[in-house]
Amino acid sequence: TVLTIAGGTVFGLVWGTFWSVIGATLGALGAFWVARYLLRDWVEYKFRHHKALVSFNQAVMQTPLMFVLAVRFAPISPFNVVNFLFGLTPISSVEYTLGTFFGIIPGTLAYTWLGVTGGEALQGGDRLPFFLALSFLGILSALPLLAKGKKK
Repeated sequence: TVLTIAGGTVFGLVWGTFWSVIGATLGALGAFWVARYLLRDWVEYKFRHHKALVSFNQAVMQTPLMFVLAVRFAPISPFNVVNFLFGLTPISSVEYTLGTFFGIIPGTLAYTWLGVTGGEALQGGDRLPFFLALSFLGILSALPLLAKGKKK
C-alpha cells in the first residue's frame, strides 16, 4: 500500500498503477508458491479439520476465478495472508494469477491516484482530486460490506 502510493507520487497514475500491479502480482505469486510447495502438506496435516480453512477451501473450489476476483477487488483484505491461503487450496496457478492481476487493479489504481493527488495537494495544488481519490478508495473498501448485506 505504501509502495503503491509512493509509486503514484514517483511514476504518475498510469505507470505507477502498471508497475504496482505487476510487482504485487509477482509478489503474490511468490507467496502462493511458497505456501503451495513448501507449507501445504504441513498445514493440511495440522489444520485439515479447521472449520475456517475447510470453508475457505470449499468457497474457492465452487468458482475459483470469481472467488479470487472478489477477494482481490476489496482493497482492505489482508493481501499477504490471502496469498498464502490461496496457495493452500487446489486452485490452479493460472486462475489465481488472473484473478489476482485483474482483481487488484481497482484498488491499486485508487492507491496510486491517492499518491498522485496527495503529492500535488502537499505542493499547494488543488485538494479536490485528493479527496475524490480518497472517496474512491472508501467506496471500493465498502463494496464487500454492501454486497454481503445484499446477500442476506
